[in-house]
Amino acid sequence: MSVALALPEVAGRLTPDAPLAPLVWFKAGGAAQWLFEPKDADDLAQFLARLDPAVPVMALGLGSNLIVRDGGVPGVVVRLGKPFARVEAIDATTLTCGGGASGILVSSTARDAGIAGVEFLRSIPGTVGGFVRMNGGAYGSETADILVDCEIVLRSGERRVLQAADLGYTYRHSELPAGAVVVSATLRGQPGEPAAIQAEMDRIAASREASQPLRSKTGGSTFKNPPGEKAWALVDSAGCRGLRIGDAQVSEKHTNFLINLGGATSADIEALGEEVRARVKANSGVALEWEIQRVGVA
Repeated sequence: MSVALALPEVAGRLTPDAPLAPLVWFKAGGAAQWLFEPKDADDLAQFLARLDPAVPVMALGLGSNLIVRDGGVPGVVVRLGKPFARVEAIDATTLTCGGGASGILVSSTARDAGIAGVEFLRSIPGTVGGFVRMNGGAYGSETADILVDCEIVLRSGERRVLQAADLGYTYRHSELPAGAVVVSATLRGQPGEPAAIQAEMDRIAASREASQPLRSKTGGSTFKNPPGEKAWALVDSAGCRGLRIGDAQVSEKHTNFLINLGGATSADIEALGEEVRARVKANSGVALEWEIQRVGVA
């Protein structure tokens, strides 16, 4: 991929032709034309304001719910590192979180502060920015239940604070503007006892371990649950448990997970997902929707 882009000066780090496979859970896919790891929100805002508006920009979190296609991602991929991974309790029910903070860090900080209601984030392998964008959820709760507001940097470089109501949340979807990067969020739970919060986090962790292929190269839940249905059950009844294309396989443990057995390309993984969708449609008449984001050039 050509890296002939004129880019603004930055305080953080800009890497040309940066491999993305090591940064995503599937461990497959191509490179970013440029990878930008900003020093802080000002660095990000100034960079985007001066960047040619024609250059595409994509935010990357922990890379869990993502297929990066083998041809890589044109333009700039923004990755929020340690400066954006802070979480702080600001009162008895409220947390302020950087966009790069993990669900585990958020939930454990909440536990230490006696804030209940965010335990479910313990089970989602992602960052606050991803939770806000995708209305991330699990175990009967979702981001829309706990989000107060978020600060974003628009593709233009403008910084803006959005209230939860501004995001138009539906199941695993928000109306966050395209190209916007979530740099922080305010979350609200309710007062709780740290021991009870820890017990709930342990219950969630044990449930995930028992039911999901967590030790595999996977992308998390592949398809959204259709109204009144469970995606895994539709995949199972279509005979797809263990189905393979190359080194991409439908998990035997949880059929709504695809796994890379070692040498799968992103094309293999995506083709397997499409084959599953076709078989489910033929078997049940239901058109499964991808939950995993697919980005870049085939």
